[in-house]
Amino acid sequence: MTEKVQTTTFDEPQQYLTFMLTGESYAINIQRIKEIIQYGELTEVPRMPDFIRGVINLRGAVVPVIDLSSRFGKQPTVVGRRNCIIIIEVEVGSETQSIGVMVDSVNAVLEIPASEIEPAPKFGSNIHTDFIAGMGKIAGKFVIILNIQYVLSMDDMAALVAVQSGSMAELLTEQ
Repeated sequence: MTEKVQTTTFDEPQQYLTFMLTGESYAINIQRIKEIIQYGELTEVPRMPDFIRGVINLRGAVVPVIDLSSRFGKQPTVVGRRNCIIIIEVEVGSETQSIGVMVDSVNAVLEIPASEIEPAPKFGSNIHTDFIAGMGKIAGKFVIILNIQYVLSMDDMAALVAVQSGSMAELLTEQ
């Protein structure tokens, strides 16, 4: 009896969470997403880059929250009733860290076949092309698929790890 081995190819559709940010559609592969929460109170951390809005206490864990709009060099996100924080997991060295990403609103989870994903453009985008995994075509429109691992530079990740380890006691005593 031969055992059947299941393999994953890049031709298989992948699922992506789509969301809005400053009027544009973006997507993140759902394999990186831990959960989506409603925007709530953040604890500001002094001397952090402008795109780091603060930290939240997520079931006893300190999770830094970044404002993607600010990170991409645009105006900071104006907080409204539809804002969400997408909790994603990124690799930092040999560890997995949870990071909150603040967005204007979450749309849907969609399957995008590999045949409908174009390579990242070389120019004409408001964000650094390392941030873009590809351009997905959905119903005749493009959605920017983020390479979430590169949205933050290694220096930024080191700062966030310091926030997570150094602010835990402060955050928990404020709650």
